[in-house]
Amino acid sequence: MVIFMMRKLKVGIVGAGNIATNAHLPAYAELTDIVEVVAIADIVLEYAKDAAEKFSIPHYYASVEELLAGEPDIDYIDICTWTAAHAPVAIAAAKAGKNILCEKPLAASLEQGLAIEAAVKEAGVQFMLAVVTRYGAEQQKFIEMRDAGRFGDIYYAKCSYVRRRGTPGGWFTDKAYAGGGAVLDIGVHAIDRTWYLMGRPTPVSVSAETSYRIGNYQTKGVDRWQPIGGPTGVFNTEDSASIFFRFEDGKSMTAEIAWAINGCESATTTLYGSKAGCTFEPLTVYGENEDGYLSDEVPEIEHSNFFTEEIRHFVDCLNNGRTPISPIDDAVTIQRMLDAIYVSAQRHEEIKL
Repeated sequence: MVIFMMRKLKVGIVGAGNIATNAHLPAYAELTDIVEVVAIADIVLEYAKDAAEKFSIPHYYASVEELLAGEPDIDYIDICTWTAAHAPVAIAAAKAGKNILCEKPLAASLEQGLAIEAAVKEAGVQFMLAVVTRYGAEQQKFIEMRDAGRFGDIYYAKCSYVRRRGTPGGWFTDKAYAGGGAVLDIGVHAIDRTWYLMGRPTPVSVSAETSYRIGNYQTKGVDRWQPIGGPTGVFNTEDSASIFFRFEDGKSMTAEIAWAINGCESATTTLYGSKAGCTFEPLTVYGENEDGYLSDEVPEIEHSNFFTEEIRHFVDCLNNGRTPISPIDDAVTIQRMLDAIYVSAQRHEEIKL
């Protein structure tokens, strides 16, 4: 029997923008007993310096290469850059023999995602995609119930992440940096979570349409969220998308995604199984009780911070030799599905996977 020793890990963060300073770093501050942030890097050194001072990080650098050279003892790199930078940073980390936690989506394109996969597998390092909604208490409770057979065969699901007016600014609307618009930014959350909860069925085809009809709106009374730094002034990404996925064994999923649309907002996942179905927030199970009557059940759940639990899970995996619940193989499958959305929309036809 192999006994693993728990030890405090060291992490270096690359990217000092909003996702690092508003989500990852506050989560690390809650986990100081198991992980220590020893360095942060950003191509704008001032941003790295500001984050280091705010969160008491000992060292800061202007690039991943400088960080890797200056901190040879770190256990993993946490990638919090804009999407197009994920691949070069991840590949550099893998070549240095460092494990990788990478913010969603995996990459700006399938080609870049496959390059990350190749580097990770060649180096033999651990990789986890930070798709934070997998780590919510409701999602994990559902997994527990699903694996116990509560839902039977989950054959259909639908999800949405729709904002009426919620397009970010900065690099998010520039395809050269973001790879895409609403689909890659918020759509990945809904699509990844729902596919994961279904049990990761093998995708067969994708049919989708994307819309560029609203664009750089100037709606009065609406403030546009701006990321820290990054280019501005370019707007060539989609507002919204409607998507239909086919999976093996006759399973399917629909998704509605929008940064901007003239309709009501929603952020939901609904799952349908042969024994029961469910919705979330709160997790509600629609099935039959032991007497055979229809029932709506709301399980008691102790909630926690998604980002904290996500990082805690990765640290636990590194310390105990476990595979993360969002590994590189899942990340590549989701990237294929996302890529096919854009191809289908461009061709106006179903794309086989």
